[in-house]
Amino acid sequence: MTGNASTTWFASYPPAKDKRVVAPPRKFIDPQNMDLSVKPGTNFYQYANGNWIRSNPIPASKTSWGSFNELREKSLDAMKTLLEEASKTTTRGRLYQMVGDYYVSGMDSLTLEKRGFDPIKPDLARIDKVNNKAAFFDELAYQRTQGNGMLFGFGVTPDRKNVNKYLPQFAQGGTTLPDRDYYLKSDARSQSIRTAYSDHLLKMFALIGEEPTQASQDADVIMRIETALARAQMPRVDMRDPYKTYNKLSIAAFNRLTPELNWADQLTKYGAKGQDTVLVQSPAFFHSLDSLITATPLEDLQTYLRWNIIKGAAPYLSDAFVAQNFAFTKVLTGQKEQTPRWQRVSSLIDGTLSDLLGQLYVQTYFKPEAKQRMLTLVDNLESSFKEHIKNLDWMSEETKKKALTKLVAFKRKIGYPDKWKTYEGVVIARNDFYGNVKSASKWQYNHILSRLGRPVDRTEWGMTPPTVNASYSPINNDISFPAAILQFPFFDFDADDAVNYGGIGAVIGHEMTHGFDDSGRQYDADGTLRDWWTKDDASNFKERANKVRDQFFGFKVLDSIKVNGQLTLGENLADLGGLAIAYDAFKKTAQGKSKTKIDGFTPDQRFFLSWAQIWRSNQLPESTAQRILTDPHAPDMYRVNGPLSNIDAWYQAFSIQPGDPLYKPKEQRIKVW
Repeated sequence: MTGNASTTWFASYPPAKDKRVVAPPRKFIDPQNMDLSVKPGTNFYQYANGNWIRSNPIPASKTSWGSFNELREKSLDAMKTLLEEASKTTTRGRLYQMVGDYYVSGMDSLTLEKRGFDPIKPDLARIDKVNNKAAFFDELAYQRTQGNGMLFGFGVTPDRKNVNKYLPQFAQGGTTLPDRDYYLKSDARSQSIRTAYSDHLLKMFALIGEEPTQASQDADVIMRIETALARAQMPRVDMRDPYKTYNKLSIAAFNRLTPELNWADQLTKYGAKGQDTVLVQSPAFFHSLDSLITATPLEDLQTYLRWNIIKGAAPYLSDAFVAQNFAFTKVLTGQKEQTPRWQRVSSLIDGTLSDLLGQLYVQTYFKPEAKQRMLTLVDNLESSFKEHIKNLDWMSEETKKKALTKLVAFKRKIGYPDKWKTYEGVVIARNDFYGNVKSASKWQYNHILSRLGRPVDRTEWGMTPPTVNASYSPINNDISFPAAILQFPFFDFDADDAVNYGGIGAVIGHEMTHGFDDSGRQYDADGTLRDWWTKDDASNFKERANKVRDQFFGFKVLDSIKVNGQLTLGENLADLGGLAIAYDAFKKTAQGKSKTKIDGFTPDQRFFLSWAQIWRSNQLPESTAQRILTDPHAPDMYRVNGPLSNIDAWYQAFSIQPGDPLYKPKEQRIKVW
């Protein structure tokens, strides 16, 4: 992170020995980061962040650079320190041994180079022995139990209409490119990516010793199979509809849908014997998958298995595999240089032994008083949201009562889990990187499978403490804020309320509003997928939500690519609602009621500038194009300018006038929550 070191909820740096040295006051809103030549009403994002954007180019090893990236770098640096210390420790127990040896194994490039692709040869040999369709299904099941799922997704999740019970769930999948559109669109960019992908496939097959002709044939096989799978997949926008993706089927009904696949037999091999009901995200996908398997020659199915072994293992093999993987990543994202090995390994450990590394992270970098301060902010935002709901002029009292019940039922997850996973059974060896990855993956699969027959655990986290993010879970009706996001520019103990409410306050409001966005609103207070709205209230909501959708469809990115207002609708509703709720909560503070300027800005101005600066970023064009297809969040500039153009107080704070590009007449400003 640029600028002065944070003195928030993370361990501070040692004080200077010379006590006469006095640091200058921190500027939480720094005019030097702004572009004051741009009028706020022309482009507020640029006005608030223009000089920072010019002064912070994207590092060669990144696809973007912004506030989130700065904090992620800080988080990675912290993890590196912890992992290096753990790797040198021999007398402090299993936790240190596990994360320390895992880190050493991933950093041991000499051993990885020496082994080449030896670690995956046993799996490739297994696939060579597949001699009929029954053996293919056996191998498919075996690989899944090892944490290497192929063709489709499988997990164990709460039943959205009976949230106290876990059920097996099957999801569409089987492709490698970031979205189905990469296989199906005919524009020049999509075609060039497919050409590069075919070349990537050929080179990867060559790395396991295939002759050029065979490698080329195998690359063609993968393109044919994955393109067929892409055609069968639901579009990403449709997958945001919780009813379209909720299909509860008996095993018998699922078998009738897929004559080639016997799901009772498959579930037994998965370790989930005796299940009579499953959830199926997209029945049409599985029907098409069954036909595809029936029509595909066995040797092509073997090639598909081989490719998935190579693809899954490539980041953990010798440099040739890692380099080829990155060569294709460059095509997709525009990234210039490979992410440093230590960052890749640190992120991997964070993702696979998250509760072990997370414990060390919290012990070292998270202050105990952080949770209480955060809970106070959440209480204030909840109080503001209650007032918004009570004052809505488009919602009936009947639905308001249920909305308030849902709001006060929100569970709060702050910083880190109340209980830590111990990863019993995971074996970590100091000299076996790929083996460590497989051991952790297998544990994760078994952990998910162990949910069957147990009460639903609503205390589990979906993010790790060093993660710079926040989330809302509709099925748990909870909001989560990991430790790493609770620092400047989102929050700082030393910052004024305007900065904190415009930063983390708006993020809290954002996550709360997700409970009432176009998807989240369809779940009730206990997380059940159930319609609790009157018909008129639902219609009134959709009318307002559609205005937000249409506003974002009007934003053009790059030359010809527009924001997908439908894909990003939930996030845009959350931004708009969260900002409005946070502003009203801020106005209840002493600073919010005052007119006192700090560094030349009024309290209201500082609130909105704080909102803008948390989204400041640069992003590569290739990465932006990918994000438009795959990311439910709008690009950062529109996350700032879009909501603000609907907030009356912003107009007053910066004297936005008719004729300014961002100006909207008051009657056209969108208000949902």
